[in-house]
Amino acid sequence: MSNQPEFTIQGKTVKIPAVVRDASSGTVMYMVDATAAQALVPDAFEVVEAAPGQTQATIVIVDYRDNDLGDYDEVGIIFFVRPKGQPDAEVGSYIYKLPVNQSFTCEAGFKIWGFPKTVEDIDFSYGDDHATCKLVMDNKHVLTLTVPRGGDGATEPAPAIGYTLIDGVPHQNEFTRGGTGEQALPGGEGVVLELGDHPLADELRSLGLETEAPILSAWTEHMNGSFGLSVKL
Repeated sequence: MSNQPEFTIQGKTVKIPAVVRDASSGTVMYMVDATAAQALVPDAFEVVEAAPGQTQATIVIVDYRDNDLGDYDEVGIIFFVRPKGQPDAEVGSYIYKLPVNQSFTCEAGFKIWGFPKTVEDIDFSYGDDHATCKLVMDNKHVLTLTVPRGGDGATEPAPAIGYTLIDGVPHQNEFTRGGTGEQALPGGEGVVLELGDHPLADELRSLGLETEAPILSAWTEHMNGSFGLSVKL
């Protein structure tokens, strides 16, 4: 008999940890004004300064192929935070927006972990040395992001944490991530970000993402990992 926690989503059972067996993932990281970033983060959390007055913001694009939550695409807008007033707490990711293109993973992500998922139009395309992801919300262009693709690095799944709100209450989520076919490149060479006319694009533009070069990009051809329990803080 399994001791795994279980959730029923759209008539299907999701066991925890939910396992990602294969996905491709691209990440682009920027340095942005910490005060501007904090305005997008709930009061329960505070952004972590990576330099005086600055924090890191990342755009993550994921093409999930084999995942307990389905075969879907995802775009994440992420900041790094701690619980407010807890300077010694572990730094974790706070996902500001998490559009996906399937309803099952949207409902599961929101109910189990508090992820701010919405169902939107996402399109992935691949070239030999790059991947491009386009996000459209409310029939308006949000962003098109091209990330360099390649690499022969590999990492074993390593633990990390994320912070979310569930019914307004702060929670901590544990997850793991590893992969093969990895590379990390300093700076913005090969990265192309086009922002559209959606309000979310305007928010990203206000952070300087359209004019400032990224500090790094990363690619994982075959990502794997898992999403564990969500625990009330």
